[in-house]
Amino acid sequence: MKIKISIYSVLGMCLLLSTQGCNKYLDKEPDNRTEINSVEKVAQLVATAYPQYDYYTFTEAASDNAEDKGNGVGTIDDVSTLPYFWKDVIGDDTGTSTNYWNGCYSGIAAANQALEAIEKNNFGAAALPYKGEALVARAYAHFMLVTFFAKEYVIGGANDSPGIPYVTAPETKVIQQYDRGTVQSTYEKIEKDLTEGLALLSATAYKVPKYHFTPAAGHAFASRFYLFKGEWQKVIDHANAVTVGGDYTGIVRPINTTLSALSTADYRAAFTRSDQKYNLLLANQYSVYQRLTSPRYGYGANLVKMFAAGGVYGNITGKAYANKILSYGVPNYTTYKYYEYFFLTDQVAQIGYPYLMAPLLTTDEALLNRAEAYAKLSQYENALKDANLILANTVRSYTASDAATQTKVATFYNTADPKEGIIKLILDIKKAQFLQEGMRWMDIVRNHLPVKHNLFDASGVETIVTLEANDNRRVFQIPEQAKLSGVPLNPR
Repeated sequence: MKIKISIYSVLGMCLLLSTQGCNKYLDKEPDNRTEINSVEKVAQLVATAYPQYDYYTFTEAASDNAEDKGNGVGTIDDVSTLPYFWKDVIGDDTGTSTNYWNGCYSGIAAANQALEAIEKNNFGAAALPYKGEALVARAYAHFMLVTFFAKEYVIGGANDSPGIPYVTAPETKVIQQYDRGTVQSTYEKIEKDLTEGLALLSATAYKVPKYHFTPAAGHAFASRFYLFKGEWQKVIDHANAVTVGGDYTGIVRPINTTLSALSTADYRAAFTRSDQKYNLLLANQYSVYQRLTSPRYGYGANLVKMFAAGGVYGNITGKAYANKILSYGVPNYTTYKYYEYFFLTDQVAQIGYPYLMAPLLTTDEALLNRAEAYAKLSQYENALKDANLILANTVRSYTASDAATQTKVATFYNTADPKEGIIKLILDIKKAQFLQEGMRWMDIVRNHLPVKHNLFDASGVETIVTLEANDNRRVFQIPEQAKLSGVPLNPR
């Protein structure tokens, strides 16, 4: 049975991949909800309640995980170039912020339709895991939207700047008015959905659990959410709930052992396989990110140095990271973490849809969230223990003597403040660990970090420009069409 979800709004929601599929619903007020009349159909619908597009292209380009490689090097296009200059990208091409906005609201629309079907039908206890999944998926998509398209949440602040429309019901009108609310109200609604949904999640309701919000994935997301909120003990509690006894031994990415021993092809496939313990939530996303082999503004020669041993670019151990560094020709590099799949829609013409299995949540992130929360609570040894577990699995030829200590942190970061030093250590580990995964932009926003980009002019003269913590361009622009629904754009 094919479930067609015919929901369109000027917020950019469309559950169909093609433009034609979206446009044909503009002339009527669609309503196919009567089709969702069984638990099986609800389950199928909730499986689509995740963002259908990736955020890697625009977040990585805007962050300090990108650099200008120089004149005559790499390709220039709006999708990968404009974010580097913190300029708005017009249109909804694959890899743009508008594209991601649309994908999030498409997932939200699916979650809302599933929740309405559960409410209106007497499905009983069998539907509860899918209700939980829909609520947490709705919370996740709104959280990602408010993170990228609204000002950052300020711990202890009023957070009264505009948030993003929090949609909780299926649309029945072609044009519907929405209010952005505030960042504070958006966070409150996220927390409500997250808390209610977490209590209903199941680890056994799915054939392939890694494609759904299970309890482990839900708690990992909660650890991220409360890290943004600054509720440090909740971060620790939720990170502990990801794995039995809060023990992450043997379940983080084994980069310096199993993964580094793999061939290049197997290496990239392993990062996004559902049978890997470190992957907690995977999503099928329409994406051409792995095809961006040589953008002028991206992963280049300077960024490669952070994986090397010693020097000002190295890590605290003085040894090299074991991550694979692959090149499409110097200075165009890739982490090669993604394996592109291709869904053929026309066998003769050989056309179709490229997509990636994207890791939305991992054990590595949850562990490092806990490490940072420990540091914030001045539990420095606990924080270092968690950080060292990641180093032990990523640093080449790691031994116990390489472990980070408070003394080493003080020397390496030239600070007498252990909290400041350990948090810098954790953020540096995350910068390397999640290169080309979009995580760095979230850390930049959350910690109010400035972003420095180098620029070469036509004569080859290099300058440095800085995106300060209070710059409006740190907030990605809401799509123009949202104005028709009464949603004001972000100031520029």
